[in-house]
Amino acid sequence: MSAAHRHSHDHEDDAPASDEGMAPEGAIGTRGTRQRAAIRRVIDESPRPLLPAEILAVAQQEVPALGMATIYRNLKLLLESGAIRTVELPGAVARYESARHAHHHHFQCRRCDRVFDIHACPGDLSGLAPAGFAVEAHELTLYGVCADCGADAAR
Repeated sequence: MSAAHRHSHDHEDDAPASDEGMAPEGAIGTRGTRQRAAIRRVIDESPRPLLPAEILAVAQQEVPALGMATIYRNLKLLLESGAIRTVELPGAVARYESARHAHHHHFQCRRCDRVFDIHACPGDLSGLAPAGFAVEAHELTLYGVCADCGADAAR
């Protein structure tokens, strides 16, 4: 197989099973491992930010031999490439979501601890800042009970 054909070949099943021989970090999406492709797919298709253990559980359905060390190694590479981003809430373990999402906020259930996306924003919050301060960005997290936990409590 020629070098040009090898680099344009992007079939997951043909990718190496380890990180050995990988493309440079800047080329994560061009020739990732089967494991990385599964991890990326889980994150991209999730409607909410996921904990590493949640990513592992779903990705193992596609790649049963996947382990937590591989999850963390690939999360680091996907973060460095800008494909995913971290969702960090006070007092909580970091979760991961696709960088494809536009600006949005989050809701954390106080019963099940899951975090959900809120695809709405109150807009410019600079009026809340003290005089002379310049707001550069904002994050908003709502806390309460998710629909699943609320339904369970109503039973």
